[in-house]
Amino acid sequence: MINYNLEMENLIKDFKGEKTLLLHSCCGPCSTAVITRLKDFFDITVLYYNPCLYPASEYEKRLNEQIKFINQLNKEENRNIKILIPPYNPNTFYDAVKSVSNYETLPEGAERCYKCYLERLEFTCKLAKQENFDFFGTTLSVSPYKHSDWLNEIGLNLQAEQGVNY
Repeated sequence: MINYNLEMENLIKDFKGEKTLLLHSCCGPCSTAVITRLKDFFDITVLYYNPCLYPASEYEKRLNEQIKFINQLNKEENRNIKILIPPYNPNTFYDAVKSVSNYETLPEGAERCYKCYLERLEFTCKLAKQENFDFFGTTLSVSPYKHSDWLNEIGLNLQAEQGVNY
């Protein structure tokens, strides 16, 4: 079993903010620990990309918390963490999970989640490559409701395909 925390610590110990990171975030609360831990090692841009959230009011609620956290951290620590917010389009999620029969009835953690992770990480990785980020990642793996093994599998596959570090 790979200890991804140890892998990350060995990787970033000498970065000192010189590397760029496009960090996919699902919400402010999940991102706080990740951003706080990585802020001294990367120039961070948060990508708030969550077409899976429904209704739109939930999407907006999470987005507002994300913006609030970033603004507060930037102000308190004189940082320049940026945020990118693509247009909200829940059809992107529905299209990504169409291949899973009866996905509407599947619980959190089922096969539809893999499809959703893949869609969000592909979007993040492609944007990271397009904008010349050194690394891409996600805050999803800090949630006890997400499969970090799936997330790491997808991230490493995308790294190999796209040439952007995960």
